[in-house]
Amino acid sequence: MEFLPLFHNLRGSRVLVVGGGEIALRKSRLLADAGAVLRVVAPAIEPQLCALIDSSGGEQVLRGYEEADLQGCVLIIAATDDEPLNAQVSADAHRRCVPVNVVDAPALCSVIFPAIVDRSPLVIAVSSGGDAPVLARLIRAKLETWIPSTYGQLAGLAARFRAQVKGLFPDVQQRRAFWEDVFQGPIADRQLAGQGAEAERLLLAKINGEATLATGEVYLVGAGPGDPDLLTFRALRLMQQADVVLYDRLVAPAILELCRRDAERIYVGKRRADHAVPQDQINQQLVDLAKQGKRVVRLKGGDPFIFGRGGEEIEELAAHGIPFQVVPGITAASGCAAYAGIPLTHRDYAQSVRFVTGHLKDGTSNLPWSDLVAPAQTLVFYMGLVGLPIICEQLIRHGRSADTPAALIQQGTTTNQRVFTGTLGNLATLVAEHAVHAPTLVIVGEVVLLREKLAWFEGAQAEV
Repeated sequence: MEFLPLFHNLRGSRVLVVGGGEIALRKSRLLADAGAVLRVVAPAIEPQLCALIDSSGGEQVLRGYEEADLQGCVLIIAATDDEPLNAQVSADAHRRCVPVNVVDAPALCSVIFPAIVDRSPLVIAVSSGGDAPVLARLIRAKLETWIPSTYGQLAGLAARFRAQVKGLFPDVQQRRAFWEDVFQGPIADRQLAGQGAEAERLLLAKINGEATLATGEVYLVGAGPGDPDLLTFRALRLMQQADVVLYDRLVAPAILELCRRDAERIYVGKRRADHAVPQDQINQQLVDLAKQGKRVVRLKGGDPFIFGRGGEEIEELAAHGIPFQVVPGITAASGCAAYAGIPLTHRDYAQSVRFVTGHLKDGTSNLPWSDLVAPAQTLVFYMGLVGLPIICEQLIRHGRSADTPAALIQQGTTTNQRVFTGTLGNLATLVAEHAVHAPTLVIVGEVVLLREKLAWFEGAQAEV
């Protein structure tokens, strides 16, 4: 190990930065965030750095570097493009036994800046010893996706009760077991869900030895339209910690594979007029599993609150007092339209967009057709494949031109995506001539004309 990782308390301490340009500014931002008082020495200092110096209570020295500038400083940063000057600063700092960092010159450094994941008070540092800083930054980027910002709040919760727990458990092994249980159980779940008051209540109950019922929780997670890369960070985190996953037909296999490997998986998918598990039974399953103390992910294609029956499910959970979280997903309309190169709104074509289900709860398509033919409006029909001929016919009958551009997107955002474009007058016929199957999305409006020049994601699709 070439460098020993240490965390330096700089709050209120003076740090010398030699250099007044962009590199010095980047380093100074980190130093200021850590509470350092900046002394910046350079013939010229850029305005943003001047403002940072002032806010830190530091000083600007508008001249060349002198060894006396090191006086009273606990850390030295050489951030100039003058190599001999940087070497001189390093030599002076080493002679005085003051830690020094020379930007992009590891051999001249006694300390180096790591790539930082800041979830204060939780801070994670990644370093390559100065040999591969780009690699360290890439690893930091991966950690950023795995560690939600609320982990800092969780660390803060622990800090507030650390002394109390230490008094309760004098033995270090007992304390470790206590905190491991906190960080891996419902207390951490509540804090990470942004429910700080409930997390604190549960932690106090645990400290006071109060028995609490082992109640589970349901996570209503939007899986997006198909591409796993469109999942949110929170969705992925909850999928990784769930004990049970109830998933729909529209959840892509690649997304399901991202769930915890040992989680129980229960298929509750539906097709038109073929509900393998009726909705009321799904609702009851969620309640029963949570009452068993299990963490349950209800994984839905698209967004659970846009034609996903998410409202019906959490109504049942709320009625039984079951804790739940809702994680929005990218709905099919925005995901499929984006991957097809069809903007849903555009100043020249559409100033509003309307999401419509192709069939209602009773299986009909009794829609407010007169409202759907308003000008400068994009229509997006979910579950409209079976009723496509009726949709096109009714829109034309109520005043929309048969020449209105229209598109149908099959398996949008996936490598199997296919896009069919035409008009209200011929789209149903066009689709009938090809082996089109669900999931599909229908877009009606002049914005479809933009696909020809905006399509960017083709994959393995066969476009007509």
